[in-house]
Amino acid sequence: MSEEKKDFMSEPFIVKNIDYDDDEEATIVDDYNNSQGKTSFSKTCFHGINALSGVGILSVPYALASGGWLSLIILFTVAITTFYCAILIKRCMDMDPLLRSYPDIGYKAFGNTGRVVVSIFMNLELYLVATSFLILEGDNLNKLFSNVGFNFMGFELQGKQMFIVLVALIILPSVWLDNMRILSYISASGVFASGLILASIFWVGAFEGVGFKNSDSDVFRLNGVTTSVSLYAFCYCAHPVFPTLYTSMKNKRQFSNVMVICFTICTFIYASVAVLGYLMYGSNVESQITLNLPTDKLSSKVAIWTTLVNPIAKFALMVTPIIDAMRSRFSRFLPNKRASGFVLSTVLVASNVIVALLLPFFGDLMSLVGAFLSASASVILPCLCYLKISGKYRRLGFETLVLIGITLTGILVVITGTYRAVKDIFGRF
Repeated sequence: MSEEKKDFMSEPFIVKNIDYDDDEEATIVDDYNNSQGKTSFSKTCFHGINALSGVGILSVPYALASGGWLSLIILFTVAITTFYCAILIKRCMDMDPLLRSYPDIGYKAFGNTGRVVVSIFMNLELYLVATSFLILEGDNLNKLFSNVGFNFMGFELQGKQMFIVLVALIILPSVWLDNMRILSYISASGVFASGLILASIFWVGAFEGVGFKNSDSDVFRLNGVTTSVSLYAFCYCAHPVFPTLYTSMKNKRQFSNVMVICFTICTFIYASVAVLGYLMYGSNVESQITLNLPTDKLSSKVAIWTTLVNPIAKFALMVTPIIDAMRSRFSRFLPNKRASGFVLSTVLVASNVIVALLLPFFGDLMSLVGAFLSASASVILPCLCYLKISGKYRRLGFETLVLIGITLTGILVVITGTYRAVKDIFGRF
């Protein structure tokens, strides 16, 4: 692959090499970014669970409430489908040892156009997920500290808006960091946080007087299925990370086993939180389960504060690939690397704040990301790339029919889910 064919958005997902000041530090490479194949089986499992588990855990009760109890079948179907698509990514990389990242797979399949398309979906998804972090922080802090605001020179910010801006200011210094090793250590709290949230929600329901006998629930809600599918798809949107995990492994033959473990554990967590939340609050469950929890209980505070800390820790890791791509694009205008990183990261966070203030609807934004971006990046693109790279599109066999069926279903989810999410967002104005 020649250098001149690389597009400015071809930066691998969290695979950026960092220039350290000291030669000794230059030998330290994070397991997430290690392309030499030194990561053990257990550490790869840890990284995979950390990638799959995220803020989607907060919205699964709302997804279940939207579609009813039978939508749990959709959750498991999405889990199985996205697991299969993860294996397809592995197969693509097995066919060419030069492939190192998700955009590389797109390039191998469809040339520079494929690289650009994959990169756009990947970076746009990261951008909107980072924006959702700010909305999430604003919602939960406003729940904890209501009726708080300030007025500065006639400019007034109240409640949720104020907290979105405040959290962005707190996050900004971490985005200025140019050291992926530090950022990845910060983000490693994700696995622990998901387990702690599950335990806290169970404790609230079992021992804090809420209970699990809410009768306000439905077996099936046809008009909410689209929202359920979109939110479930968002929970399994880690596929851009999987090529990095694969290339970092000592024994790449174990990657399929890693995926089995990661998807099984994360699906168990997602399903458990969905069932507990729906049993506790029924159709009254909020787009974030933490907004339903009583703030005067210790277990609720643990869940809410864990929810608050985790996005702050992960924000910089989410936007760093975008900043790297922007830096590569605008390097001719900003020759100083450190200064360019400072300016671009500040501008990016400022734009996140603006979008969060204009579209402060967590559930609807997650539905949009899940339907339009996650379904594309985690389902449609892996199937299309594998069909092209493997050459299976030339012959009509059972697996080819399965791949075509998954692709068509994914396209249907993108169309219907995006339409519903956009309609719901505009309906709030």
